[in-house]
Amino acid sequence: MKDIEMCVFDAYGTLYDFNSAVARHRAAIGPKADALSEMWRTKQIQYTWLRNGMGDYAPFWQVTGEALDHCLAAHGIADPSVRDKLMNAYLALDPFPEVPATLDRLRRAGVRCAILSNGNPEMLDPMVKASGLADRFEAVLSVDAARVFKVDPKTYRLVEARCGVKPDKVCFLSSNCWDAHGAARFGFNVVWVNRASAPDDNLPGKLAAQVKDLSFLPALLGVA
Repeated sequence: MKDIEMCVFDAYGTLYDFNSAVARHRAAIGPKADALSEMWRTKQIQYTWLRNGMGDYAPFWQVTGEALDHCLAAHGIADPSVRDKLMNAYLALDPFPEVPATLDRLRRAGVRCAILSNGNPEMLDPMVKASGLADRFEAVLSVDAARVFKVDPKTYRLVEARCGVKPDKVCFLSSNCWDAHGAARFGFNVVWVNRASAPDDNLPGKLAAQVKDLSFLPALLGVA
């Protein structure tokens, strides 16, 4: 990990806390808030895999809304204002506490940083701007350019195509184990940000390291 030229981060769950959308409107949702948040994320990711399998891409904003509609119905929440609140919150998710300081340390060390996300630009750009972190990233890349979701290799190829960095010079970071393995199989040096202390998915692609959160990254790169 000493010859890394660029760190490329997944957005949702890695840099930004997707649970913060529901947490922000817990009072409007009521006691089902935590279950709704967990199901929403599960369905959101499940729908991307299913759409990949069907060969029927749609922007992540649409997929996120479709997943939310299912979850609201499953939990018997019919108030349309709750849907509006939650979708709008997705445009300004909270970064995890260690993220700003970690990105600043990487910038001082001259490490280039970018985002590669399933999110479409209309979702990502407002969120990154709202967090005050836009100037930390050289590029905010969306799979929308490839018209397919992770873990299709075409999504990971966007990094070299847009940033000119060979895969073996990239440190890719994701909190999603399936994404981490997909990126490793593609050829990135991958750090799984295992925030939930979950077991490994045991998929193809060898991970370079596993950390609890992003505060451990500078030391891994030798820039602590």
